[in-house]
Amino acid sequence: MQQSSGWYRRLASFALLISLSGAGGSGFAQPIDVTAATLEEVNRAFDAGTLTAEQLVSLYLARIAAFDKAGPTLNAVITLNPEALDRARALDAERRSQGPRSRLHGVPVVLKDNLDTGDMPTTAGSSLLRGSRPPDDAFIVQKLRDAGAIVLAKLNMSEFASGGAQSSLGGPMRNPHDLARSPAGSSGGTGIAVAAAYAQLGLGTDTGGSVRMPSTANGIVGLKPTHGLMSRDGVIPLALTFDMAGPMARHVYDVAAALGVMAGVDPADDATRKSEGQAHTDYTQYLDAGALDGARLGIARDFLGQDADVDWIVEASLAAMRDAGATIVDVQLPDWLLDANNALYTTIRHREFRAQIPEYLATLTAGDPATLADLVERATRLTAPTDAGVPNPGRWRLMEREDDSGELSDHEYEAVYAYGLPLIRTIVEGVMDANDLEALVYPTQPRRPTRLDSDPAPTASGGARRPSPIRFANLTGFPDLVVPAGFTGNRLPVGLSFLGRAFSEPQLLALGYAFEQATQARRLPIHTPALAAADSQPN
Repeated sequence: MQQSSGWYRRLASFALLISLSGAGGSGFAQPIDVTAATLEEVNRAFDAGTLTAEQLVSLYLARIAAFDKAGPTLNAVITLNPEALDRARALDAERRSQGPRSRLHGVPVVLKDNLDTGDMPTTAGSSLLRGSRPPDDAFIVQKLRDAGAIVLAKLNMSEFASGGAQSSLGGPMRNPHDLARSPAGSSGGTGIAVAAAYAQLGLGTDTGGSVRMPSTANGIVGLKPTHGLMSRDGVIPLALTFDMAGPMARHVYDVAAALGVMAGVDPADDATRKSEGQAHTDYTQYLDAGALDGARLGIARDFLGQDADVDWIVEASLAAMRDAGATIVDVQLPDWLLDANNALYTTIRHREFRAQIPEYLATLTAGDPATLADLVERATRLTAPTDAGVPNPGRWRLMEREDDSGELSDHEYEAVYAYGLPLIRTIVEGVMDANDLEALVYPTQPRRPTRLDSDPAPTASGGARRPSPIRFANLTGFPDLVVPAGFTGNRLPVGLSFLGRAFSEPQLLALGYAFEQATQARRLPIHTPALAAADSQPN
C-alpha cells in the first residue's frame, strides 16, 4: 500500500476503537448493519440523529482493518485516505448547521486507482506510476465530493485496467466468497471492497467488462452506463471509444443514487454532449418493484451452456421474472458477430491505449513515463519483488503487444471504427426492436469465477467457440446493469445482466430493482462476516 504499514495500523486501530464505542466514546450501540443497509437506510439514520458520518467512516475502516491486510487478506486497498475522519467530522458539522448536500452527504465511497484524486496518488495499480499525483480530481470524483461523499480509499485493480486480477503495485486480489477464486478485473478491488462492505459504494471503470465482471464475481450490483452519460475527464484511459466509469454497490438503490450525482455534460469531455437532455439528477425516482409486470425481455441463449450451475441460476431467474409478470422471449445474435466481436474490440482497444496513454502521462510531473514505450522499458527493470512492487509479466507482455499494435490512421482501425461499431449497434438494437424488447438478459459471466491457481490459457486458439456477452455493451456503447441472481453449488455468485438501448438507464434500473426485490439473492461473503461488536444492529 502507498502509506506505511505502521500508519495504516494506527489509523485502523483508532477506527476500530471508536466504532466499538461510538464516535467520541459515548458507548452506544450502532443503529445500522453496514453490511446490509441501503443508502436510503443510512440517510434515515442520519436524519434521526442515530448515526454520524464519523461513525460510519469508522465502521468501514474497522472492516478494512479486519479483512484487507489481515484475516482473509483480500488486498483490495492500495491507499487509505488519511483525512477521511477529519472530513467526516467537518461534514457532520455542516449537516448540523446547514443540512445535507445530497443523499451522499457524509457517505464513504471507494475509488478504483485509475480515477484521479488531487489529494492522493493515482497509479493505475502500477509500480511504474508509484506515488504519481495528478493535478486535480477527475470530473466525476469532484462531483461526488461536491455532493458530500467522502473518498475513503483508492483501490487495487488490474494494472492499467487490463489483464488478470493483480497489479505490480498492489499485488494479487482475492475473492471474498472463495479465497481461491478470482474477484475478476479490472475493477477487482472495487468489487471486493463493495462486497466486503468497506464502503457504501464504489466506482470502477469499464472498457471491456471491467465493472460488470467484478460485480458478478463478487455478487454485487454494477452499472456500465451509456457511453457519454458520465465524464471520462481524469480517468486514466484504456480506450476512450469504450471507456466508461460506473457505480458499484450492494443495492440497486445505491447505484441509482450515485448515478444521479455523476451523470451529465462535462465541457472537458466531448462525448458527454450526447447526454444533454438524456441525463437525470435523480435516478431513484424510476425504481419500481412492479416494473417486471408487463415487461418484455429477451434471453440471449447464445451465452448459456458453459456452466450448468450458472445456467440453472439463469433459468430460475427467468422463472422469477415470469412470476412477476414479465414475458421472456428467446433471441439469438448472428454467429458471425459472436465470432468477430473480440477481434473488433481489440482492433480499437490496443491502438487507442498506445495513442491515448501519452496524453494522460503528459498531465503528470516531470520524471514520470511519457509514452507506452517508456512504460514497457521501465517494466523490464522489475524482475523480482522489491519494496517498489512485484513483477506483473502478463500485463507487461500485453503492453508490448499494444505498443506494436499500430496507429489510429491504420485502415483496420478506421474500418472498424467507422463501419464495424455502427453495424454492431444496429444489429443489437435491431434484435430488441424486432422482438419489441425492453432489454436483453443473459449471465454476465457464463462461467463461475475462475481459480487463482489456474494455469494461463494456451496462446494457440482451438476447441469449441465459447462466446462471451461481456463486450457487446462496450462495442455498442449501450448500458448494462448487473444484479446478483444467485449462487452456484460451491457458493460462488452469479450475476444477471440487463442490456438496454442508449440512455435507457431509468428503465434498466427499474427492471433491475424489481428483479432484486423479487429474488433477494445477494449474500455477505463468508470470509467477511459482520463484526459482531462493531457493525451489527443489536437485537
